[in-house]
Amino acid sequence: MADTRRPLSPHLQIYRWQVQMVTSILHRATGIALAAGTLVLVWGLLALAGGADSFAAFKACAGSPLGLLLLFGWTWAFFYHLCNGIRHLVQDTGAGYTIAQFVRSSWLSVIGSIVLTVIVWAYVLTAGGAA
Repeated sequence: MADTRRPLSPHLQIYRWQVQMVTSILHRATGIALAAGTLVLVWGLLALAGGADSFAAFKACAGSPLGLLLLFGWTWAFFYHLCNGIRHLVQDTGAGYTIAQFVRSSWLSVIGSIVLTVIVWAYVLTAGGAA
């Protein structure tokens, strides 16, 4: 008779969270966020094509605190997905599969995406692009 006290398959209570697991989950989540954010981009383009009044309504929505937060998050999702995608391309060549290299490249994806997001938004806010 089988021992039914043990779990049938590994689950989140068994695994210890590691940066590699988090980056894999974030890569999938940012892909979904980018798809949703692209709909907002399409809305902006349609509003631009619709005339000054419709674009003014879009700008008011995108320039609101919630709109800016969503745009900031979409920018981070873009840069994270980009950095992690480059990491995966490097790994597709067969490089970076030791545990130390894998952990280092995972952290570089996270840190690189944050740095790139801050650089872009620092430029946007200092150039008056969010006004």
